This record gives sequence, C-alpha cells and structure tokens, in this order.
Amino acid sequence: MPDEAIWASSYGPGVRLHLEYGDETLNDQLDRAVAGYPDRPALDFLGQKTTYAGFGERVARAAEGLRGLGVGAGDHVVLMMPTCAQHVIAFHAVLRLGATVVEHNPLYTTDELRLPFADHGAKVAIVWDKVVPNVVPLQQDAGLPLQTVVAVDMTLDLPLVKRLALRLPVARARTTREEMTAPAPGFPRFSDLASGPELAGDHPRPGQDDVAVLIYTSGTSGTPKGVPLRHRNLVANAAQSVSWIPGVEHGKEVFLASLPMFHAYGLSVGVLAGIRVAAEVLLLPKPDTSLMVDAVKRGRPSFVPGVPPIYRRILEEATERGVSMTSMKYAFSGAMPLPKDLVDAWEAKTGGLLVEGYGLTETSPVLIGNPITKARRPGSIGVPYPDTQVRIIDPEKPGEEVALGERGELVVKGPQVFDGYRDRPEETAEVLDQDGWFRTGDIVTMSEDGFLTIVDRIKEVVIVGGFKVYPSEVEAVLRNHPSVKDAAVVGIPDANGSDEVVAAIVPAEGQTVDSEALLAHVRTSLTRYKVPRRFVPVEALPLNPMGKVLRREVTEQVKEIEQKA
Repeated sequence: MPDEAIWASSYGPGVRLHLEYGDETLNDQLDRAVAGYPDRPALDFLGQKTTYAGFGERVARAAEGLRGLGVGAGDHVVLMMPTCAQHVIAFHAVLRLGATVVEHNPLYTTDELRLPFADHGAKVAIVWDKVVPNVVPLQQDAGLPLQTVVAVDMTLDLPLVKRLALRLPVARARTTREEMTAPAPGFPRFSDLASGPELAGDHPRPGQDDVAVLIYTSGTSGTPKGVPLRHRNLVANAAQSVSWIPGVEHGKEVFLASLPMFHAYGLSVGVLAGIRVAAEVLLLPKPDTSLMVDAVKRGRPSFVPGVPPIYRRILEEATERGVSMTSMKYAFSGAMPLPKDLVDAWEAKTGGLLVEGYGLTETSPVLIGNPITKARRPGSIGVPYPDTQVRIIDPEKPGEEVALGERGELVVKGPQVFDGYRDRPEETAEVLDQDGWFRTGDIVTMSEDGFLTIVDRIKEVVIVGGFKVYPSEVEAVLRNHPSVKDAAVVGIPDANGSDEVVAAIVPAEGQTVDSEALLAHVRTSLTRYKVPRRFVPVEALPLNPMGKVLRREVTEQVKEIEQKA
C-alpha cells in the first residue's frame, strides 16, 4: 500500500494526517459549543430557531424528565422520529444521563421492530406521534420490556405563524397537519417531559468508552444486528469530518441536515459534526425538494452532506425557482456512486465543490473522502480520513494483500471503527480481527497516488436512495404469499444511478404473478423503500452447486426478460 505521505499530499489545505481527540464525549462537544457560542443559532427547524444556550437548557430539562421516568446510566432509550429539534434534544438528553440512544426508522412496521426491541430491551421509547400505533403492540407484548411510550408532536417546534396556519380550515393546511402529527391521547408528551426543571449536577456522566448510540443493520443475513457506536467513535468521526472541510470557521458555518438521524451518515456528518463546529444546523423532517430549497433560500447553508438524488433535486428546483445556490461552498456525498455529470452541474451552479466519500454504519460512518479541493476525483471515493489505515486484501486469503491496482477487499482500522456487534461474537469475529481491522465487504482498487475506487460489493445489499435493503428480508416476506414458490431480490440501477428493488418470482404451482396482490402483501410488513418496484415472473432461479442464488445471474435474467417485454 502507498505510504500515508502520499495521501497527505492529496489532502485539502490545513488537513492533518493525525488529530487529537482527547477524552471528550458528545456531551462535552455540545457543552463547549454552548459555552463558546450561547447566542449563536444552533437549530433551525423549518424557520424556528433555537440558540446554543436554549439548546443546552432544553437538553438539561429533557434529561431531568427522562430521569423521572427511571432512565439511568447504561439504559437503552429508543428514538423513533424524523429529523427535528426535539430529536436532537432528546438524543443529547439521553446521553446526558449516561444512557444509550437506540435509533430506529420511524416508518418501520411493528414486525420490523419486534426483533430489535427484543434485542436491546429498551423500557422507554420516544416516538413520533403519527407512528405511536406501530409501537403500542410492542408495549403490550408481555415478552418485551418496553414500558413507556412518549409521543413527539413535531409541529410544536414550528414558528408560531406556521403553527397557526396548520389550524386553518382549508384542505392544504389539513393535509400538512396530517403529514406532520396525529393525536396520541393517553401517552405522555415529550414537550411536557422537557418543560420541567433542569437536571441537577448529581447524575452520572458518560465516559468516552460508553456506548452513545445503537443502530441496527442486517447485513446480508436479513437478521438485525446492533452496531454500538461509542462516544469516542462518534467524536472522532465528527472531528475527522470537520477537519476535512477547508477553512471551516467555528461559529460561522451553516449545515443542511436533510438526512435522517437513524442513519449513521445523517447523524454523524449532518448533525454531530455541525454541533462540533458550533454551526447552525438546518433540520428538515424529510429530504423533500421544496423544503430543501426553502432551507437553501432561508438559511444559506455552507456545508451540505447528502446523497446524489438530493443534490440533483436541489439543483433542478433551485434553478426552476431562481434560488441562489452560491452559499453552498462544500457538499459531501455518500451512500451511492456520484455521477460526474451531476458534479459538473452542481459545481457550475454553486461555485463550490461536490465530492464523494465512503463509509459504513460500523465506522461511524465515514472512512474515506475525496479532498474538498480541485484535486477531488469524480468516480473515486477518495483517500483515507486522518488516522484511518487501509489495506486491500485477497478476500479468499485475508492475510494476503493484493498488488497495487488489483481488485481486493477493503479492510480498515481507525478511531471511528466500532468494537463489534452487540452480543454477536461469531459475527463480530467474521469482520473484525483482534488488532481492530474491519472487513468492509467491498471490493476496491487503488491508484498509484492512493485514490480508492469501489468496483464491486461482496455484500448483496441493494442501495435505495442511500438506504440499505437486505434481499433476504424482502424475500422472506414474499415467500409467505401463497402464490410464491420462491423469490430473489436484486437491485437494478435506474437513470440516476440509484438502485430499484426488483423481485424475480417463481410462481407456486397453478399460480401467476399478480403484482398488485404482491405489492399489497409486502406493504403490510415492509417500509416503503424496501418494497419492490417490479415483480418479474421467472421459471426458476439460477443456483450454484451449494444451492445459493446467483444474484448476478438473476439481475441479468430480469434485464433480459424486461427488454423482451
């Protein structure tokens, strides 16, 4: 592998190979921003601003409210809501008590949540009021320890004029209100919980080795695995991300946080890195095109983490509406390949830079990034972050590195890399060795000057809009339908470079493929982005001698059938 000095030569101005992390926690990171920039806007939720002083105060009040519910050091508390001010406040309030946040997608069904809840054993869940009904069966399940469900009404953090507008007796107001909130009678409200006295000083504070957040990932097995990310992992990745931005100014930047906080990328790069640099964080409940361009016009963000479809939508609507994009000096893309034509169009319109990076949930998440300079290289994921070591190995002979320029599996080591899956020693041993080297499962090549490019995936994961869809999970649901004998799920790239979930279906004897019936069936158990876009009938699935489905051949099979149709 190249000497690290080669990577340093590609770094942006002022970016160092090695950083100092100390023994800081995420709470310390927030406290420093509150002390240094008390009057600086910290959170902006659709125009309603909260200063850093107000942020710190609301965290202290929410922490006391949670302590009143019995939350203490080492406990797990579920957060299940869109990105909003109350989410960020609840996140830090849980940490303030030395407890661990468990992030879940608020659009998950009860069936999707049951296994993770059984694994982490949370007794308290703070939940968007619209999806409380999905969590109630878990609270009623005698086999699960969940005791208290706290409802979150996002509209309470809107500016007064917008709150009043939602009460108007017109169709548009009613539709918007129904999208944002729903009555949850009988459940304690987070707004009440966070309106009492502030937390006193006699409470445990977390240490850097304590688990800050638990995020579930299924890998290729489809079985949820908890990924514990410690304070030191997330602080390190926030520090690395901040260091990557040339000329970053504490107390002056504006981050656009349109990605969900239940995704490690949205949490770490969108929110935690912003707090580290005392930025104003523009929080959006969903990456809606109109909301994003409104935020660009209102807040003039300087740093925009996202995924390619987000940049394309901002670009198109901002151009159509005549909204200036020149504030966006830096944009950092992840989760899927970044097309060169999009880079060119974005940079021409903003005058800034759009670069691609790479990471995984297990690495907090960012490992590698293109320098945010003209040296960025579209099509490559870039070079390793500070203090991040990489090797490229023969996946069949993990002890052997491949020659420079040859394909091999990327293995990594660094302060942002997790210590292993929750209570899964065997699965941990498959990906993490005793020296802390983590096998990513991705096949890459490296150029002579150290730039890395992903060329294949060992893991059979479909990426949809930046979210992972695990084929085995979708297939298990499909096989439960009486018309399905067997199924294989693959990702077929669309025109934007994202994947579409497509299911190859072997019909049961005497049955045909009824797409509408299958669509209705999977929607009862799977969240929207996991639902196949198309159902393609096939006579049989291609298998290897061990009986394993050959997904590449399934992909070609589906493409051929669709071309003939």
